[in-house]
Amino acid sequence: MLQEALQRKWSAVRAGLLDVVDKYAEAELDFRPVADGYSAGDVMRHIAHEEEIEVAYGLARVETALPSAFERDDFATKEAVVRLLERTHARTLRYLETLEDAELDAEFTAPWGARGRRIDALLHVLEHEIHHRGELSFMLGLLGRRGLDA
Repeated sequence: MLQEALQRKWSAVRAGLLDVVDKYAEAELDFRPVADGYSAGDVMRHIAHEEEIEVAYGLARVETALPSAFERDDFATKEAVVRLLERTHARTLRYLETLEDAELDAEFTAPWGARGRRIDALLHVLEHEIHHRGELSFMLGLLGRRGLDA
């Protein structure tokens, strides 16, 4: 039951993220609100990267080495970023489907040594996505357009 609730919530959050991404024009992926900050596209790739680290590498262990950051040159278009976000999230959902509620509550040790409950690690990744989804929505406001109405 907990696993299904987490899947539903995360799927709704991801749908909102994809809605925000869709609002960007292709050229706006390189928009940076501050000179040294992440661009909108960087933030999008960063969301996928964190999910890969925490879930695919840290929890599911389908990645055997710490995943490298997703580079702009490899995911420069909106279409490529959307495919990346969809691919990483599909893998997360497949992992979630393998877990019973007791496993979500169970302790685990990440490859980098952190210890905790699986549910807390997954909620961390969900919170990370919500945070950056809001950041992307705010960037749209800086561009003079309306972002996500959550």
